[in-house]
Amino acid sequence: MPFPDLQHPAIDAYESQVTMPDDFAAFWDSTLAEARSVGGEVVMIPAETTLKLVEVFDVTFPGFGGHPVKGWLALPKLRPEKLPLLVQFVGYGGGRGFPHELLHWAASGYAYFRMDTRGQGSSWSMGATPDPVGSTSQIPGMMTKGVLDKNDYYYRRVFTDGVRALDAMIGQDFVDPTRVAVNGGSQGGGIAIAVAGLDPRVKAVMPDVPFLCDFPRSVRQAGRDPYLEIVRFLAQHREKTAQVFDTLRYFDGVNFARRSSAAALFSVGMMDDICPPSTVFAAFKAFSGSDKTLVEYEFNNHEGGGPFQDREQMKWLTERFQP
Repeated sequence: MPFPDLQHPAIDAYESQVTMPDDFAAFWDSTLAEARSVGGEVVMIPAETTLKLVEVFDVTFPGFGGHPVKGWLALPKLRPEKLPLLVQFVGYGGGRGFPHELLHWAASGYAYFRMDTRGQGSSWSMGATPDPVGSTSQIPGMMTKGVLDKNDYYYRRVFTDGVRALDAMIGQDFVDPTRVAVNGGSQGGGIAIAVAGLDPRVKAVMPDVPFLCDFPRSVRQAGRDPYLEIVRFLAQHREKTAQVFDTLRYFDGVNFARRSSAAALFSVGMMDDICPPSTVFAAFKAFSGSDKTLVEYEFNNHEGGGPFQDREQMKWLTERFQP
């Protein structure tokens, strides 16, 4: 297939036109304060697995609105008193899956938490967390769920869940609160950028081929779903374009990147027709931290670096989180 988006040198010059709403900080401060005020307990139940060297727990924690959100926690069975924490978010349509599927972080000496994504988990991996909140009319999928109102938009709940996952894990006695990282691919990468922009406790963020960035360009440039859900919605709600894009400014990875000083390791597939490369570059350029790296995979689509990038992440994060 041809390269679907800008390439060098044009992509180097591209700058996102996404603007920061005046009340962006106030909106998110009040959202998180409201979620935390609801309270709720973190429940950790040992999971039944055949694993011998890693302990796994089935975790339920209070997310947005106090709604129960699930996740898997994996810990090395032999461990020092305090572990660095890696919280991982999941790609679009997926859920937390099975506890044995991703063991390399726990096997490398991290407290590894994989958060379920509310209302998802039936496309390519299983989930166990419902989204009990209703919304206005939407295209099938999550991208337009509540998109006419920033207070009702689906990702307000998901991003809040992400911060509350940190609340749940950082309070555990086995976690070193000075060594906290987040990562994820595609939607998971977008959530990771949002959480890093909302919570200064995040010291490192590793988004792979991140989704939910530079919505005005992504919606108009992407060749495949999920961004095209918004295209189909606006094809019917022709008079709602300005309203929709105004809502999306509060959930754009470019704006969250502007708020984070964490160390950042991005990756991009230069043939990606789901998350256009220029939109990944836009979020990367906007990232305010000085320690940031973007790894390019020139001939890869949305799969990006895959295990090659996993290896890059392990090396990169180990260098920054040495005790």
